Amino acid sequence: MGTEVLDEVFAVVEDRMKNPRQGSYVSGLLAKGEGAILEKIDEEARELIGASEGGDRQEIVHEAADLIFHTMVLLAAKGVKLEEVMEELKRRRR
Repeated sequence: MGTEVLDEVFAVVEDRMKNPRQGSYVSGLLAKGEGAILEKIDEEARELIGASEGGDRQEIVHEAADLIFHTMVLLAAKGVKLEEVMEELKRRRR
C-alpha cells in the first residue's frame, strides 16, 4: 500500500483550511489555532504510548492513525506540504 490515503486525507485537510465548513472537525480545530492543534497532537501521542504499553494491537493502530491525522492538520496549518515530509523521509533512507 502506498501513500495514496495520506494524500487524500491531506487534500481534505487543506481544503477545510481554505474553505472552512460549518460542522467540520478539521475546520473547527484549525479555527481554534495552533495551540489547540498542538494540544491534540500531545493528547494523541500520549494515547498512542498508552495503547502501546497496553499491548492492544487495534488500539495502537487507532491511536497511530489519530496522531498521523493531527500531525497532518499541523503541517497544513504551518504551510508544510506532505510531499516535503515524504521527501525528507526518502532523503533519510539513502
